[in-house]
Amino acid sequence: QLQLVESGGDLVQPGGSLRLSCLASGLSLDIYAIGWFRQAPGKEREGVACISRSGRSINYADSVKGRFTASRENTKNTAYLQMNDLKPEDTAVYYCAAEWTTVQSVCRLDWTFAAWGQGTQVTISS
Repeated sequence: QLQLVESGGDLVQPGGSLRLSCLASGLSLDIYAIGWFRQAPGKEREGVACISRSGRSINYADSVKGRFTASRENTKNTAYLQMNDLKPEDTAVYYCAAEWTTVQSVCRLDWTFAAWGQGTQVTISS
């Protein structure tokens, strides 16, 4: 069974940067597409980024395009979310999620992701 653990959340000032990590265990991450999601208090969960198995296809929510970069190192069973130019509205609990797929180069944020991590808190405040 695939297990996911996020790390890297922190309190940073507006304009700052963070890199979140998602470490997988139990199964090899390279057969899964990876999605990053976030949920702020009182708001619905929002898809942030989705990276295909190969890493060649990445989709971003409009709210983070140009500021966030998703990547993965399958040899390390780890996915990353680099977040730059952070804004107060980026404050949320961030989750990584994995969905098994036979397709190497597709990932969609509207998929139903089967495995989820426990989340890591990101707070943007001065």
